[in-house]
Parts: sequence; structure tokens; C-alpha cells
Amino acid sequence: MDTQAAIDVLPSSDALMHAAAERFVSCAVTAIGNHGRFVVALAGGSTPKKLYAGLANAAHAQRIDWGHVHVFWGDERCVPADDPQSNYHMTREALLDHVPLPAANIHRIHGEDPPAAAASAYERELRSIFATPAGAPRPVAGGRFDLILLGMGDNGHTASLFPGLTAVHETQRWVAAEYVGEVSMWRVTLTPVVINAAAEVVFLVSGSDKAAMLQRVLEGPYQPGTLPAQVVAPSDGQLRWLVDTAAAARLKRRRE
Repeated sequence: MDTQAAIDVLPSSDALMHAAAERFVSCAVTAIGNHGRFVVALAGGSTPKKLYAGLANAAHAQRIDWGHVHVFWGDERCVPADDPQSNYHMTREALLDHVPLPAANIHRIHGEDPPAAAASAYERELRSIFATPAGAPRPVAGGRFDLILLGMGDNGHTASLFPGLTAVHETQRWVAAEYVGEVSMWRVTLTPVVINAAAEVVFLVSGSDKAAMLQRVLEGPYQPGTLPAQVVAPSDGQLRWLVDTAAAARLKRRRE
């Protein structure tokens, strides 16, 4: 695993959420100040949901110029937008309905469409906003994500890059659709091509049920086909792990 990754161990889940919210606000303020907008990819899952609820509170929300924020997602389940399983649906209820974010700045994955078509459309939208009609993402301001938020499953997956599947090895496409037998569902996901071009990637990991896997991902042999979270290594950006003490219990290398 990349030894340059920052690992911040927080004393509790609440402290983790506060640290994540502060990081989100800081990235937003810096990006908007530097190049006029903040482009972020959000994660699904229970841990990020708590973050989004915190960001919706005035203490954080009032510090962000939401008119210059563009929201994307790291992955999506292939379900309609109003389905409770939808990452977009969860984020809308926790955050988007509570902040003055222009509708045109919300870029959801259309999970109700055929998976391959949804993936292709999302890649076109990303290429449009980053002004990169072909080729790899450009590691310049305005040409890549300012921040990507990720979670980590207890099987080592992140976004919808699952063990044993092909998207984790993608080298050309920015977005891929894949059927995940483990959850009996089609998923659309950003690939390492665009994730590793981001200015900053932040993992949020909470709970003792993640401790064994976190230790394997951070300190075990590099096996991204088995442990997809290991493939995340920004080539010209920062990687930060925000974890609570329960999740970090087995780590040898930690900073509190």
C-alpha cells in the first residue's frame, strides 16, 4: 500500500464525522478560491450518510458556496432514483434537499437506464465537465475531481470495484458497468482511471467490523484484484484515510 497515504485515527465515530466534514469544507473552499468551482464525487453507505447529515447542518453548510459546487457519485446501484437502495436517493435525503445546490450542478448516475448506457452517459458527462473529450484525465485544476469520497466494504471493495471483477483493472474507461454476483445487482462505478487522477481521495472507515480488512488493505500484500481498495493511489494528488479507533484496532502504522 502507498506509504505516502495519510492515516488519521479519530477517537470515535462522531469525531470521524467531524473531521470528514471539516476536510470537505476545506477542500471546497480551497477549490472554489483557486479555480472557481468544487467538483466532488460522493460515496454511498451508512458512514457517508452520517457525514452528509453533518454537512447539511448550518455550522458546515454556511461555510460552502454551494452555487459553485458540482456533485457526482463514485458509484450507483442500477435502480431508479427514488429507490431506497439508490446512493443518489440517500444523498438527496441527507444533504441535497437541505443546501442551496443548483439542480444543474447535481450529476447523478441514471441507474434506471440499461447499465452499459448509464456508464457511457456518465463518462460523457464527466468528460464534458472536465473538458477532456478523449484520453486520460488531466491532472490540472478544472480537469479532474477536487475530492473523491470513498468507503471500504468488509470484503475490501470500494465504490463498486468488487473483488474478482474486471473494473478494478480498467485502464481506459472512466466509468464501467458490471454485474456483481455477490450482491445480485448491476452497478455503475468510476474506475481507477478517474479515481487516481483526483486531487484528493478520502476514505471513511468506521467500526470494528472493518478492522481486519483495513489492516489487510493498508499493511498486507498488494493484491488489488482481491482487495480493490488497494488500487486507489492518486498519481498526482493526496490519499487520506479517516478511520475511527475501532476500525484502526489492528493497524501497526497509525497516527492519532
